[in-house]
Amino acid sequence: MTQQGTLGVAVIGTGKMGADHVRRINDVISGARVAAVVDIDEARAKAVADTADGCQAFTDPAAAMAAPGVDAVLIASPGPAHEAALLSAFERDLPVLCEKPLTPDSASALRVLEAEQRLGHRRVQVGFMRRYDTEFMKLKALLAGGELGRPLLLHCRHRNASVHSYFTNEMLITDSVVHEMDQSRWLLEQEIAAITVLKPTPSSLSPEPLSDPQLVVFETTGGAIVNVEIFATCGFGYQVQAEAVCERGTARVGDAHGMLVNRPGVWGGEIAPDFVARFEEAYDREVQSWVNATRRGEVEGPSAWDGYAAAAVSEAGVRAQATGQRTAVEMIERPAFYS
Repeated sequence: MTQQGTLGVAVIGTGKMGADHVRRINDVISGARVAAVVDIDEARAKAVADTADGCQAFTDPAAAMAAPGVDAVLIASPGPAHEAALLSAFERDLPVLCEKPLTPDSASALRVLEAEQRLGHRRVQVGFMRRYDTEFMKLKALLAGGELGRPLLLHCRHRNASVHSYFTNEMLITDSVVHEMDQSRWLLEQEIAAITVLKPTPSSLSPEPLSDPQLVVFETTGGAIVNVEIFATCGFGYQVQAEAVCERGTARVGDAHGMLVNRPGVWGGEIAPDFVARFEEAYDREVQSWVNATRRGEVEGPSAWDGYAAAAVSEAGVRAQATGQRTAVEMIERPAFYS
């Protein structure tokens, strides 16, 4: 770090998420600067690098990590590239904020777990940004306080206006419902033991071969039941909602009770167009928290274990989706390292 203690960050991946993180580090948060950016598209990397003073552009993650002034790494590249980038960061003992997924499958995620444990200390925070959303943080505190008693059910809704043409049924689980997997584990402080995926007759507006919407059911190790409506092509906007049903009450977040406007014959508010808009403040808080902890020499937030658990549940979810059968989640026992 510089004499002023500013964290030099290498951002790997300059697509929608990576470019937004570069903007966030440049213009929103404090204590960090973008020292390097990486993309296989050299022109895109250079264009993004030009938005940050003193930022270098690379096409190779390892070269960027070795560049002068790089103290930490933010990984926002596609999931299949994460394992190699994480292992390169470990070789240099660099702290990492890795966007989900940690890796696309549990086998590669387990390799990352083992490599981090060989270092002897945590280096990874996984980017499950809902843990930094104000409403979800309040729900977590309420449940942890025990005022409502034990959580029995968790009702979740996850709606997108539309998805890319390449979006698959499997991606409904691995790219969308994966957030509810981490959200449920965090809120309930329980692992997910089994998963079932139900498919109603698809919406007539769902592009083939996508079967949309779907209903996903988790059974947790503590006996709670979680249901998730995933509707990726609802057409009207982006919504994420959750309601905890407990022994002595209920609590719901995500209803977006912002400003309501009355007009002739019409009343209502706004619906966020996408996840970037809905969780903008959560992303800001997440990255600022990571920077603050890293400057203190600490690692906080969702761990590599949380990334591994999400990968294991996702794999079970994809099998359940294909077979229509309740599917047990296969996971190793949680290492004491991540307790």
